[in-house]
Amino acid sequence: MTSINQQQPEDNRADLRGDEALAKMRELVDQGATCFFCTAITSGQPVPTRPMSVQQVDDQGRLWFLSASDSHQNSEIVHDAAVQLLFQGSHSDFLTLYGRATVSTDRAKIKELWRPILKTWFTEGPDDPRITVLSVEPSNGYYWDTKHNRAVVLAKMIAGAITGKTFDDSIEGTIRV
Repeated sequence: MTSINQQQPEDNRADLRGDEALAKMRELVDQGATCFFCTAITSGQPVPTRPMSVQQVDDQGRLWFLSASDSHQNSEIVHDAAVQLLFQGSHSDFLTLYGRATVSTDRAKIKELWRPILKTWFTEGPDDPRITVLSVEPSNGYYWDTKHNRAVVLAKMIAGAITGKTFDDSIEGTIRV
């Protein structure tokens, strides 16, 4: 039995490193800045998962979040810093990142990351004493993306359905920042 990847008429694999990996990671995070933030991933138990919004991706590739000091994720990170972030972009773009998280009370970083919508969770604004900063330094990841715009993707899907051939427009690979 052959896999769908072996039926591809064009190259659909690109492993990325360094600046190229960082650019792809930024592109995919910008498309879907809310991710599933998974903690206790090394426990062998069901993985605690919650949606969280990335506030920033810095020049080194670290992802920054704001979180409540009394949250489950903060206490889980203190016991096990290994995390996984799961993103879905606008169409068929996906990214998973593995890394190490740290919890901080850096007030300058909190003010830098602050957005008015966050007052929903931190009612006292950027000076709310419950706000902490989560920083995730990714070590590796995997992405699935499309090579072209949605019109090309749709045309290839229709052509594949008509001809019975695989014209998948996806590209995937590892990311090492």
